[in-house]
Amino acid sequence: MNDRACLVIGAGDDTGAAIGRAFAREGLTSCLVRRPRHANALETLAQSIREEGHKAIALPIDAREEEDMAGLIENIETNVAPIEVAVFNIGANVQFPITEMTGRVYRKVWEMACFAGFLMGREVAKKMLLRGHGTIIFTGATASFRGREKLAAFAGAKHALRALAQSMARELGPKNIHVAHTIIDGAIDSNFIRENVPDVDALREEEAILNPDHIAQNYVMLHNQPRTAWTHELDLRPWKENW
Repeated sequence: MNDRACLVIGAGDDTGAAIGRAFAREGLTSCLVRRPRHANALETLAQSIREEGHKAIALPIDAREEEDMAGLIENIETNVAPIEVAVFNIGANVQFPITEMTGRVYRKVWEMACFAGFLMGREVAKKMLLRGHGTIIFTGATASFRGREKLAAFAGAKHALRALAQSMARELGPKNIHVAHTIIDGAIDSNFIRENVPDVDALREEEAILNPDHIAQNYVMLHNQPRTAWTHELDLRPWKENW
């Protein structure tokens, strides 16, 4: 059995992948989670980390399903390693005018961007409390503190996730579990942005777009912080971002 594991819920092609890779380089086994329809991409990511000489495992589940999340945590704790770091990184950024948004869309966005975070946080906290240490990080966005037009569902879910993180930090911090919330404020150099923003190459050249690897470095920093100076909320944005 390995010594420590890092759980990444929402291990997508860009930021989630970078986070999984960064913690694997720190010596943790990266347990990478996406929905089952992305199982092949997830395994490709895990294999790429293993090819670097580090440890990674692909674990496709739907993070919104309570029994599946509980089973996932139990499986990792029993068969892989104790979870030292848990990162919730599901995005769910969708845009609809308020009069065109269905109840199904609103509910699904909340389930993906908030409820799944609650499930992860609750289940890993149970294990970390027994050991008396651990790190839980929730990925937020600009929508975590500001609602914008057509983003009612996303902003509502991200506001709720931020409140969840604050409540957990106040409850678990005195028990030596570091709970942090990051606000990723700006466009990330991701597949989605590269496909939809025409001047992305110029932004990258100017270093005016968030780099997933640099985001991941900050997550590792949060985990490694001494408990005499813990950060709860960390905002990250490119140097040219308006805010």
